[in-house]
Amino acid sequence: MKIVLLDALTFGETKLHGFESLGEVAIFQTTSPEQTQEHIAGADVIVTNKVVINAQHMQQNPQLKLICVAATGTNNVDLLAAKERNIAVKNVAGYSTDSVIQHTFSMLFYLLGHSRYYDETVKNSTYSKGKIFTDVSEPFFEVKGKKWGIIGLGAIGRGVANIAQAFGAEVFYYSTSGVNRTEDFQRTTLEKLLESCDIVTVHAPLNEKTENLLDYEQLSKCKEGATILNLGRGGIINEAAVAKLVDEKNIAFGLDVFVKEPLDAQSPLLQVKNTNRLYMTPHIAWTSVEARETLIASVIENIKEHFKH
Repeated sequence: MKIVLLDALTFGETKLHGFESLGEVAIFQTTSPEQTQEHIAGADVIVTNKVVINAQHMQQNPQLKLICVAATGTNNVDLLAAKERNIAVKNVAGYSTDSVIQHTFSMLFYLLGHSRYYDETVKNSTYSKGKIFTDVSEPFFEVKGKKWGIIGLGAIGRGVANIAQAFGAEVFYYSTSGVNRTEDFQRTTLEKLLESCDIVTVHAPLNEKTENLLDYEQLSKCKEGATILNLGRGGIINEAAVAKLVDEKNIAFGLDVFVKEPLDAQSPLLQVKNTNRLYMTPHIAWTSVEARETLIASVIENIKEHFKH
């Protein structure tokens, strides 16, 4: 059996030795669209994180039996074409839930506590030259007693809600699918959530209901001093609107995901003046060491499960 890993660089230093016990393994750190056909030639199993596998790739590899997506979403695989050719497609769900929850709070506290300012104040000796023992020039607030709105109450959203509640926040949620219902937290409309909440975190998938869900008109409704975090998918929040609002209104944004990844060098997000109100990380919320180890172990288990009969 030949197993091909197409974008191993996305796993970082996570050990990949487990694949070798299953068959012949070819590991490519990255794979461009032009290289995909060459890299998957003769493969029985393809492991891809973000590399697109289309109908033509499948047609030219009739021996292909299994496509393992090293992620939860399978939008990079032509599922209809795979079904027509009896090629199994397996993903991995839930491997990064705790990692994303943790990064949500990491982003929040960085913005809420003005960490960039206070760190630089000490390191550039401004604090050393001060006349008092403290610096209260950038006020920060406690989470306790604040209203926290969650968009998308899946496993990650619910995990964030539980911790927010433990901090003493009053939690509200908006279900993008209309399916998620719970009595643990207060359900509300998107408009009321944006208008009333001090903290808003997005944990929804990208689909026809959530694409461009938060545009300039919607985000303008957020209250002064609010903090908005997107750890769902880039297309849910309009990036041009974020760039505009950061310079117009006292709203802080934290973004871990973007419409185009890596972020376009010409993105309006890189042109903002009030950079202290914008914190961006390069789609890392899912990447804790533990999450990546679980991901690889789950992909290996998916391969074993498929071929055990």
